[in-house]
Amino acid sequence: MLIAGPTASGKSALAIAIARALGGTVVNADSMQVYGDLRVLTARPTMAEEATVPHRLYGHVDGAVNYSAMRYVADVEAVLAEIAGTGGVPVLVGGTGLYFKALTDGFSAIPPVPEDVRTAFRERVADQDTLVLHAELGRCDPEMAERLKPADRMRIMRALEVFIATGRSIASFQGERHPGPLDGAPMLKLFVAPERDEVRQRIDRRFEAMMAQGALDEVAALRERRLDPLLPVMRAHGVPGLIAHLDGRLRLDEAIARGQADTRAYAKRQVTWFRHQMPGWLAVAPEEARDVALRALDAGV
Repeated sequence: MLIAGPTASGKSALAIAIARALGGTVVNADSMQVYGDLRVLTARPTMAEEATVPHRLYGHVDGAVNYSAMRYVADVEAVLAEIAGTGGVPVLVGGTGLYFKALTDGFSAIPPVPEDVRTAFRERVADQDTLVLHAELGRCDPEMAERLKPADRMRIMRALEVFIATGRSIASFQGERHPGPLDGAPMLKLFVAPERDEVRQRIDRRFEAMMAQGALDEVAALRERRLDPLLPVMRAHGVPGLIAHLDGRLRLDEAIARGQADTRAYAKRQVTWFRHQMPGWLAVAPEEARDVALRALDAGV
């Protein structure tokens, strides 16, 4: 069973309730909740919640790792094999559309960039302007340079890293796809869809609650690691603003407002992604989702 939805939609609580009813295992499908550094700020299930039913692929990746969808799929395949061996029911839940798409539709066969290559490249270009990097990409991979906006530093660097590591344009790999482990498998796919204003209010309240629960201390510990600012964990919603506060560049209320605004914008993108990229999902209101899911599973959907 797959459960998706925008952040703060209540999908994690739904997954736990369904897993308890079915004797299942909750499997993470959120790209930030894989990291061990940010339990509070990424709204991972609490330790008490994790104790109620088995949870897998939460907090198992160090923040210094540039975790990819390809690695996620490999991890999920291993977990699904374990669950199948016990006769259990996997309940995959999260808000990362790319993860679900990789599981159900497959993914591009872009090879991983070796860490030594990535590190050397990022050290070389750390002080270079993004426009300079875009020009470099234009010389070695004009097709991707044409596709990418000159200010899109993250994707430009990704394209350069792949070219340096493989000698090929990242575009040449995008037509080669590996099938996903859930490709063609019958399953229930739910998209938890609260009203937009409700999501916005939930996000703001949750961010304030996370601050009360120690989110700033988490970010302070992460800041002390001096990690590459382009790593995914360093771009988690709330992290840039709270680091700016710790560095004396933002008041705390400004940092909180920035984290809330970034998260609201992300929730809007999540809804758009699933609407256009993930056909075949059943949209349900949060208050109806548990009953809809259990009825559908009883009916063998």
